[in-house]
Amino acid sequence: MKKDIIQFTTALILYIVALVGNFNNPIINNIIFIVAYIIVGIEVLKEAIENIIKGELFDENFLMSIATIGAFAIGEFPEAAAVMLFYKLGEMFEEYATDKSRKSIASLMNIRPDYANVIQDEKIRKINPEDVKINDIIIVKPGEKIPLDGYIIEGNCQLDTKALTGESMPREVGIGDEVLSGCINLNCVIKIKVSKMYGESTVSKILDLVENAANKKSKSENFITKFAQYYTPIVVVIAVILAIFPPILIKGEEFSTWIYRALSFLVVSCPCALVISIPLSFFGGIGAASKNGILIKGSNYIEKLANIKTMVFDKTGTLTEGKFEVQEIKSTNISEAELLEIAAYAENFSSHPIGISVKERYGKSIDENKIKDAKEISGLGIEAKIDEKKVYVGNEKMMREKNISYERCNKVGTILYVAINDKYMGYILIADKIKEDSKEAIKGLRINNITKTIMLTGDKKKVGENVAKELEIDEIYAELMPDEKAHKIEEMINASKMERGTVAFVGDGINDAPVLALADVGIAMGALGSDSAIEAADVVIMTDEPSKIVNAIKISRKTMRIVKENIVFAISVKVLILILSAFGISTMWQAVFADVGVTAIAVLNAIRALNIRHN
Repeated sequence: MKKDIIQFTTALILYIVALVGNFNNPIINNIIFIVAYIIVGIEVLKEAIENIIKGELFDENFLMSIATIGAFAIGEFPEAAAVMLFYKLGEMFEEYATDKSRKSIASLMNIRPDYANVIQDEKIRKINPEDVKINDIIIVKPGEKIPLDGYIIEGNCQLDTKALTGESMPREVGIGDEVLSGCINLNCVIKIKVSKMYGESTVSKILDLVENAANKKSKSENFITKFAQYYTPIVVVIAVILAIFPPILIKGEEFSTWIYRALSFLVVSCPCALVISIPLSFFGGIGAASKNGILIKGSNYIEKLANIKTMVFDKTGTLTEGKFEVQEIKSTNISEAELLEIAAYAENFSSHPIGISVKERYGKSIDENKIKDAKEISGLGIEAKIDEKKVYVGNEKMMREKNISYERCNKVGTILYVAINDKYMGYILIADKIKEDSKEAIKGLRINNITKTIMLTGDKKKVGENVAKELEIDEIYAELMPDEKAHKIEEMINASKMERGTVAFVGDGINDAPVLALADVGIAMGALGSDSAIEAADVVIMTDEPSKIVNAIKISRKTMRIVKENIVFAISVKVLILILSAFGISTMWQAVFADVGVTAIAVLNAIRALNIRHN
């Protein structure tokens, strides 16, 4: 930028000197105009020549070069120099805007760790995070970034997670807690056992997402790219026709007049405003979302988010906390303690929140030698051998499938029926809690014209209906197997095509990956650190707040509004000046405004996307 400013300032001073200077010889004025032109235009001329050699003829450098050289040829020295001066000014605006956008995202994503303090041979060595191995022990001091994902094995501290989640409230962590790379240790020294290599760590995945988001173009960007490919050659042909045929066909018309009009036509025709400002607008929208703890994988998903009509939610871990607690134990033929113990042993290898809640309620160490052949049956429950006894722990479908007579529980919650050696032994009632944020999210979606909210769950119909009623969700589909969820989403997508709206699915990203991938927009909610979520989803909400989905939609719609403003403004002004130039009403000065001025205004408008507020 310093070099550009020096070049532009020097050329501008020379231009003013030539314009107002009272030299006896006009050749001196023209030489000064040419020197000013060369100072700001040499790079444009050089790039135009290089592109011609490559076969890339019709770009803005070619248009500016041919228009200004033509202006010199017909004696319009001041206007030729002015065109290049203003073009340079427009480039500086563009460079400033792009740099501002990149710096904003770079500062937001300034989470890449520079080093890791690894304990080796009882000494602390500072090494590259990429060289750290799984199970290595690292030390993180106050003020340092956590370089890799892992578990705390010593120490308690507060973490600044703002760069990852957008949340300013520090998070308390202690021994046994999982910590993610990119967070900053605020107060105490902690020791961490590394659980992932750097390439698989949260910070690496997030950086990769942000850096590659621009590669996934929206329909608007693809339209502008194709538009420029066809539009530019067409206007060059029109300019040639405009320069040659009117003087031949119309008596008394001079070639110099029509060449001047053709050159003005060429200056106006440059599609810089669209080619620059549209991607910049999307880039700004992605940055604004990131500031709010929302990762959008590409500009195509911004466009889809803005058009959402149907929002489909998973229940557990998305609208509810997913923190199940045992509310009731009812046993038959054995004691409640024995029923809880057998269920805890069966759920020992399960990472599902329901299984975890049973183990937490049991609260004792589990002798894994007693457990054999434990396996999870999708959509049903757990089957295992415990102390050589055949044990089933699952839902009603499991009991029916195994032909076990059971006592049905009609209470609201998740019911785990327990059977030993094909004999029913009782049930455990587990209840989940609706997130405080969920009601606000559903209300916000309705205010923002989402026409339909739907909940899919594998849980009992009564449990699902209870949650749907409390949150005022329009439709509920319960007791669904994973493949049935996918089938439902496909049905909704086909139905929504008639309404020209998109279907978004919101899941916790752990067991909803297939459905996230199927939906028009897959949104992983509260799934920071979940590999399956980051890979399968199009949008990742980095906190556990459903209301941020509303924020993502608002940001996307505001971004699309800016994109449409730029398209309408740029095309309208250009078409007007093109017509005026063809009829000789507009001079090259108006042509310069239609190109550089419109570009500058469009770019400045695009910068607004980076500062979008979701409120």
